[in-house]
Amino acid sequence: MGRITLLLIGLGIGLASCQSDPDPVYDLLIDNGHVVDARNGVDQVMDVALLDGRIARVSPEIDPEQATQRIDATGLYVAPGLINPHGHYFTGPRIGADDGGFSGAFASGFSSVSPDNFTLRNGITTVVDAGTSGWRNVEQFKENVVDPSTTRVLAFLNIVGYGMLDHNHNQRVEDMDVERTVAALEEHDDWLVGTKIGHFYSPDWTPFERAQQAARESGTRLFVECHLPELPMGEILERLEEGDILTHIYGAVHDREHILNQEGRVRPDMIAARERGVFFDTGHGGVSFHYDLAAPALEQGFLPDAFGTDLHRFSMNAGMKNMLNVMSKFMNLGMDPSDLLSRATWGTAKMVGREDLGHLSEGAVADIAILNLKEGSFGFVDSGGERLQGDRIWEAEVTLREGRVVWDLNGLAARPWQEDDVQR
Repeated sequence: MGRITLLLIGLGIGLASCQSDPDPVYDLLIDNGHVVDARNGVDQVMDVALLDGRIARVSPEIDPEQATQRIDATGLYVAPGLINPHGHYFTGPRIGADDGGFSGAFASGFSSVSPDNFTLRNGITTVVDAGTSGWRNVEQFKENVVDPSTTRVLAFLNIVGYGMLDHNHNQRVEDMDVERTVAALEEHDDWLVGTKIGHFYSPDWTPFERAQQAARESGTRLFVECHLPELPMGEILERLEEGDILTHIYGAVHDREHILNQEGRVRPDMIAARERGVFFDTGHGGVSFHYDLAAPALEQGFLPDAFGTDLHRFSMNAGMKNMLNVMSKFMNLGMDPSDLLSRATWGTAKMVGREDLGHLSEGAVADIAILNLKEGSFGFVDSGGERLQGDRIWEAEVTLREGRVVWDLNGLAARPWQEDDVQR
């Protein structure tokens, strides 16, 4: 055998070696998880590959050798990052109003909570603030919360200029400026998704009409929080149009009419509003979720479009706990796990007008929740202090935001530690 032949054989061996050990194609592979992606009709075990913070590929089988990092999601659910459409996150330095200076309970106040403290550990990658700021303090909310948060923060803008500063300001019709609200919505249309009306205690329809007008002129959504005791629920429902949102739908609270009529049936005007394209959010909160209403409504097929928690300092320490706890309540009341995940992701994204979120399409941002559906004996408390005994509960194993691991309960994305690794 000549030297040239040997040289060619050697080169061939070298080339074959290079071809059998290619450079990784993906940054991360989530392997063998039960993927639920409602937009793309996926509800089965699949692999999900990520590259540069985006979804690169979803397939029944992707070679692990093609990824730099791998997370084994066997036995777990893999879904787009959950979206909580109802919470209060306006933390930061307190400010005074222009007429005297006092601090509010929610707007830059003590009752709001920082999103990153409560979202990522629950598989949530996007939240929507429920009107805690208004046109007067929206810039401060952006500076305090939107810009520095790892969680994606969207918001409904309160029709009240100072947002949820305090009860007295909530009643000031003169501070409900349509023109300035629309201007703020248009200036920050990358994260403001609509207007909010609530916590108004008068038979005057002006606040409702101004909030709805601002939503229409800006091409966004109207979010109605229902603390409107002197405005009849029937007329509120008649005024709601396609795309508008009503929250706190399963609450038996003194300042609102609830979902069931005297015969224990879901109100016909609720059903009619849904048929017109109105959305209905859970809005659990501290006082707004009762099994006596939720269970009959679910049995009659009136399911929530979203699982807004109404997260704040009080609700998280009461029956609500967190979004996964709320979703677990509905699961133990009979809802299907995949349906729950679909509504908490793609369904909620559509509700708030952000269809770039809530799915795992190729090229979409890699916001992902890897969840464990645990079996055992668990108690779930409603706003009336009543316990539902259940046998399943959701728990977040891993949360990824733009492809980066931001929560890892059991180290599924971490390198195994070996005692031999200790430097001696």
